[in-house]
Amino acid sequence: MTVDLASISLAQKVGQLFFIGIPGPELDAATKELLDEVSPGGICLFARNIKELSHTRELLDGICEYMPTTPFLSIDQEGGTVDRLRRVMTPMPAASKITTHEQAGELAAIIGEALRMLGFNMDFAPVVDVVDESRSSFTNGLTSRTFGRDAKEALTLASEFLNTLQSKGIIGCLKHFPGLGAAQVDSHEELPVVDLDQEQLSDTDLLPYRELIKTGAIHAIMAAHAAFPKHPLQETAQNGKLLPSSLSYNFVTTLLRGQLAFDGLVITDDLEMGAIVKNFGIGDACKMAINAGADMMAICANGEAISQGYHSVLNAVHDGEIDIDRVDESVVRIESLKNNISPPIEFDPDRLKHLSAETADLAARLGR
Repeated sequence: MTVDLASISLAQKVGQLFFIGIPGPELDAATKELLDEVSPGGICLFARNIKELSHTRELLDGICEYMPTTPFLSIDQEGGTVDRLRRVMTPMPAASKITTHEQAGELAAIIGEALRMLGFNMDFAPVVDVVDESRSSFTNGLTSRTFGRDAKEALTLASEFLNTLQSKGIIGCLKHFPGLGAAQVDSHEELPVVDLDQEQLSDTDLLPYRELIKTGAIHAIMAAHAAFPKHPLQETAQNGKLLPSSLSYNFVTTLLRGQLAFDGLVITDDLEMGAIVKNFGIGDACKMAINAGADMMAICANGEAISQGYHSVLNAVHDGEIDIDRVDESVVRIESLKNNISPPIEFDPDRLKHLSAETADLAARLGR
């Protein structure tokens, strides 16, 4: 389906570039006000939004009915420490517990069916960061979130997870490009400075992206907040600080779009994370992300930050700081992927109970 850019206002186009969080579990006045102001292209739910299974489906159905165009409706449902459904379903095992194709597919099948029944159409998973033995002691928050113990295992297991997830009608999103496995700090707290040169990054951390992009199965990739000072693509921001990969033209456009030939959706990691807010203002970060080649900016908690980011980008387009063609390019990608969204399946509480039982059985077999 061809996107008629002339039929979309500039304000609507800019709204499509934002992937936002909402305040709570209700489609209340404050949430509606935020949706009216921004009309975002995507919404991500967190534990604060999920209190009961049927209510989650009602919330997502209500959002779709309220908004003028269907948004991406996502969640970080990996299992283990990143399990937004743990309060309403049996907690799911971590990726690090998965050792076979069959187990990866089983976990993805449970997640995919449950998410689609709850009304989601996207999952910010799988993680394809590589954590081998030499990296396992780093305090980057990733150790239990990664598949396998080397790049090839990460590729193999994440590929099975992704393909199964998408076979269930849920769009997957690889993360965190170009790789956070060698980060020694958590980007939620501060900007990781990753001590890898070009060859090391290419041989290890980029391998899952390079091979999976070749398959044509990748629709979305999340860009990490990290700096790689030994890499020739590393840039310095105008404030003199190292530029995070998520805000870097060299990493997003030159490397991911150009060298790796990825033409799908690029979404930033949450711009409210410490790696960004401690070094850049939210408005500047949004403008930098768009000019770097990202399609959507994730701002997942603060309504004021969402509003600030939205208006910063809108004003930047008006002022010529961001070219309208750069915006249109992303809108076309966003709308093209939205054409592939699968509608939710019938809500079935008994089936969800059965999926919880399957989860418990898988976890027991994995020794969680």
